[in-house]
Amino acid sequence: MKRYEGLFILDMTNKEEGLNEAVDKVKAVISAAGGRVDTVQKLEKKAFARVPDKRVSAGHYVNILFEAEPAAIAILRSKFTLIDEVYRVLFTDAPNIPVPLPA
Repeated sequence: MKRYEGLFILDMTNKEEGLNEAVDKVKAVISAAGGRVDTVQKLEKKAFARVPDKRVSAGHYVNILFEAEPAAIAILRSKFTLIDEVYRVLFTDAPNIPVPLPA
């Protein structure tokens, strides 16, 4: 298992109250692919500097740290294209942060 950081931009246009449900859906997809979600950090809604699509001018940013097999990343990319709420996704290797030992 390898640690990954997924930055998700969620399109919640006309469904502002469904942010928690969209995050739960993303976590369920990661778990179904054999991953284990460690941390979910909901950032804020930000307007895009360059608007690629006139219908979507802003997105809710969510950062998720999880562990998964390297082969699962390709599967996750393809599955997230099928979820309407996921506008963009970026996977990077998460740094291994050492846990401090008690003194």
